[in-house]
Parts: sequence; C-alpha cells; structure tokens
Amino acid sequence: MTSTSEWVVAVLLVLSGAMVLAAGLGLWRLPDFFLRMHAPALASTLAAWIVTLASIVHFSARGEGLSLHVWLIIIVLSITAPVTTMVLARAALFRRRQAGDALPPALKPRRQERPPPSPR
Repeated sequence: MTSTSEWVVAVLLVLSGAMVLAAGLGLWRLPDFFLRMHAPALASTLAAWIVTLASIVHFSARGEGLSLHVWLIIIVLSITAPVTTMVLARAALFRRRQAGDALPPALKPRRQERPPPSPR
C-alpha cells in the first residue's frame, strides 16, 4: 500500500470520528428525545459513508483493482437506519399519547386555495 493511500485513509477515518463526536455532542446538548434523534441519525450516517470510502480506498490500494464489496454494508445501513429511526419516533409518540403528555405541535395545514371566480 502506498503512503498516499495510507494518508487518505487516515484522514477519512479521523473525519469520520469527528462526525461521530458531533453526533455525541448533539445527543448531549439537545433537550428532547425527538430533537436528539436527528443528531446521530444525520452525523453517523455521514460518518458511515466516510468509513465506507476509506475502506474502498484501503482495499483498492491493497488489491489489484477497484474493490467495491464494502458497498454492500453501506447499502444495508442506508436502508435500515431510517426505518429504525422512524420506528423509534413512532414508539415514543405512542408512549407520550398513552401517558397523556403534551405532544409535539402538529404541522400547519396548507393554505386553502381560493375558489375560482364565478362566471358572470
């Protein structure tokens, strides 16, 4: 493996670690469960993509050509992470409803379209 590819892999892994640290800070600083869901979902997904890119660079530099077998991991992660986040949000909302706690405000409905002018 060349030293250039080693440096690229090292920089990508440090960048990924910084993203996970940002996700951890978001968990620590945000006050509500629903707000806390966003920080790790966004930052850790980006960190996983960066680690995947680092793995592709590493295995491609070690092997004889472009190595894309790592894509299987990130594809499965990209499918399962949003589904898991949505299930957790629905479970938390259900528990709040059952407990009688205040729910997050509903989205505002769209403005009503004006009816077309009547013919004279």
